[in-house]
Amino acid sequence: MIIRYLNVFFVSLAAVLALSCADDPCLRDNAPVADTNLEYVSSDVVSGQLFVRFEPHVAQILEEACITRSGKSIPAQRSGILSVDEILDLVDGYQIERVFPVDKRSESNLRMEGLHLWYIVRFGEEHPVQEVAQNLSRLGEVSRVEYNRTLKKAAEGKARPLTKGALNAMITRKQSFVGFDDPLLNNQWNLVNTGDLNVPGGDVKFIAGADVGCEDAWKKSMGEPSIIVAVLDEGIFVEHPDLKDNIWVNEGEPDWHSKEDNDGNGYKGDRHGYNFINDSGVISVDNVYDSGHGTHVAGVITAVNNNGLGISSIAGGDAAAGIPGVKVMSCQIFSGAYAGTLLEEVRAIKYAADNGAVILQCSWGYISGAANPFEWTPQYADDEEYEMYNVLEKNALEYFVNYAGSPSGVVDGGIAVFAGGNESAAAASYPGAYPGFVAVAAVAADYTPAVYTNYGTGTTISAPGGDQDYYYEYGNYDEMTIGEAGCILSCLPYHVSETGYGYMEGTSMACPHVSGVLALGLSYAAQQRKHFKAEDFVELMNRSAVDIDSYMTGEKLYKRYIFDLGGSSPFMQLDLSNFKGKMGYGLVNASRLLEEIDGSGTAMTFPNIYINSGSKVVVDPAIYFAGGENMEFTVTIEDTSVATCTKDDKGRLVFEAGENTAQTKAVIKASGVSQDFVITVRKNAHTDSWL
Repeated sequence: MIIRYLNVFFVSLAAVLALSCADDPCLRDNAPVADTNLEYVSSDVVSGQLFVRFEPHVAQILEEACITRSGKSIPAQRSGILSVDEILDLVDGYQIERVFPVDKRSESNLRMEGLHLWYIVRFGEEHPVQEVAQNLSRLGEVSRVEYNRTLKKAAEGKARPLTKGALNAMITRKQSFVGFDDPLLNNQWNLVNTGDLNVPGGDVKFIAGADVGCEDAWKKSMGEPSIIVAVLDEGIFVEHPDLKDNIWVNEGEPDWHSKEDNDGNGYKGDRHGYNFINDSGVISVDNVYDSGHGTHVAGVITAVNNNGLGISSIAGGDAAAGIPGVKVMSCQIFSGAYAGTLLEEVRAIKYAADNGAVILQCSWGYISGAANPFEWTPQYADDEEYEMYNVLEKNALEYFVNYAGSPSGVVDGGIAVFAGGNESAAAASYPGAYPGFVAVAAVAADYTPAVYTNYGTGTTISAPGGDQDYYYEYGNYDEMTIGEAGCILSCLPYHVSETGYGYMEGTSMACPHVSGVLALGLSYAAQQRKHFKAEDFVELMNRSAVDIDSYMTGEKLYKRYIFDLGGSSPFMQLDLSNFKGKMGYGLVNASRLLEEIDGSGTAMTFPNIYINSGSKVVVDPAIYFAGGENMEFTVTIEDTSVATCTKDDKGRLVFEAGENTAQTKAVIKASGVSQDFVITVRKNAHTDSWL
C-alpha cells in the first residue's frame, strides 16, 4: 500500500510572506483568525508553499488579475480596496495560482463547492513556512490555510517478478477453468479459486470459492468501455500488451506529447490521463525506482481477457468475442523515488471526476490511528481529527463523490475506494475510513485475514490481497519461492519484470479487486440500461458480500518478515477471533452483486441537452435504451430556432444551437418508445463535448 507518513497534527504548506510582514499593518492583532491548524509542522511539509482559501470577494479580484492556471505573479496595480491591496502587497512578486485549473465544462460545479477559492502560494524557501502560514491566517480575507505535504509510498521494491522459468512451468499446467485461454488464469486464485494450488501433504491454505466470484459473474458481463476507473498511483504502462486495449483514451487530445490543451480541460496532452508530477500528458513508468504498482493495480481491474496472453482480470472484456473491457485512466501522483504532493493529489481527484471516471482507485492512505506506535507514527484517530487537518483533500474527494457520473447515466455520483492499511491495526486508515468512502481490508486464499491487514473501525469490505508470510512454503514451480503462489499475480512494466508479470501483496492489492468488482457491476447495469445513485450502488456491493465470520476461529500461523529473512523467520500466531465482525461487510463478490442489480435500480432516461451558443453536442442515444444498438431513433424539436438535430455517420445525434438562446421541448422515439426532454441553448453552458 502507498502510504503517507505524516504526523497527525500537521498541516503542511509553506507561505509567501516576508519575515518583515510580522510588523506589517495588515497583520492586525484584532484580525479574525482563519480556520486552520498550524501548530505542528511535520517532516513531509513542503517548504515555500501554502494552500490558502480566500474569501469570495478576494478570489474574484485574483481571477480578474488572471491568476488561474498560469502561475503568474499578481500584477502590481492596486485594486482600490484597502484590505485586498494589503494581501496583494504581501504576495506581490511571488507566484500564486488557483489550485484547480479552469475547465469550462465543470466550472459551475467547482464554484458551487467553493473549490475556486483555493490557491497555491509559492515563495522563497528561506521564509519559515509555519511563520508565513500563521501570518496569512490572521488576515480577515483568508478563511483557511493548510500546508502542502509530500506523499510517501510504502510499495517500493515489493514486486516479485515472475521469472521466465516460473512462467513456462505455469503455462504447461493444465487449465482448470474452461472458457478463457489466458495461460496464467489458473494461478489467479483471487479471481477463480478452485482450491487446486494446495501443496500435497501440506496445510489447506487455498479453499475453493475464496475469490471475488468472477466465474459466474462473467456469464452476465465481461465489462463495458463506458465505465472508467481512475487509478491514482504510479503511472500505468499504457503499452503493456495485456493492458493497452483497455486504456482510457481522451478523444479530445490527439497526442500525449501535445503542447496544446486541445479539449480545453486545463491539461495539455492528456491522451490517457495525466502525469501530475511532471505536469505533462506523458505517463512515465520506466524510472529505476518505479515499483510497477500502478500497472499491477490496473491489471487486476482490466487486463484483457481471453486474448491468449498472460493474465485475466475482473472486468477486462472478452477479446475473442470482441467485447471490450472497462477503461483505466492513469492519474499519476507518484514517480520513481519522487512522490507527488497534496497539490497533485487533489488535482488528480477533480480531473478524474471531470473527465468521465466513476470509480477512484486509491491504493494509498494515512497510517491508521490505531497502529502500534513502536512501529509506526499513528495518524488520524477518528472522523473529527481527519476533518480538522484535511479540509482541501476532503472537499476534493466529496467533489468526486458528488459530481462524477451523470444523473442520466448508469451512476449518479462517484465511488472513492481506498486501501485500508497494512499496519495490522484495529482501525482502517483515512481517507478510506471516512463516511462516504470505501476502505478495503485484505484476505488470504482461505478466507482468513491477511496477517498485515488493518481491520475494525472504518473498514467497509474485504478482498483478496495476498499473504506471502502465510504462504512462505508455497512455491512448487521452477524459481518460485517465498509464498508467491499466495500473492496477487498481475501485470508489471518490463523494467520491473522481464516477463511483464509478477506478484504483489497488501491492502493496495485488495483495493483494485473492489474497484474491479464495482466496475463490472456498473458494466452490467449499463448493459441493462439501469441507473443508480452511487451510494445505493455501494450499498448493493456491501449487502452482496460473502460473510466470512465463520472462518474467524482458532489461530493462524505465519512467518513474519519472510521476504527478508526467509525460512529462518520465527513462527507467529494470529488470533482469528479478534477479526470476527471486523472485516467490513465480508468478502466482495461480483456474482452476487450482479444478482442484486437484477432486482434494483431504475431505467435510464434520455438526458436534457445543454448547448453553448454557436456550438453543438454529440449524443449516442443507444446507451439510454435497452437494445438501443439495434434501434432507429427520431427526434422532434418543438422550436427549431433554438436547436436542430441531425445524425452523424455513426448514428449519433448531433444537436446544434440555433439563433435563439432559450429552451425548447423535444421528443425522442425508438421502437414504439418515446421520451420527452428539454434542450437549453445559452451562453457559457457546456463546451462542445460528448454527453
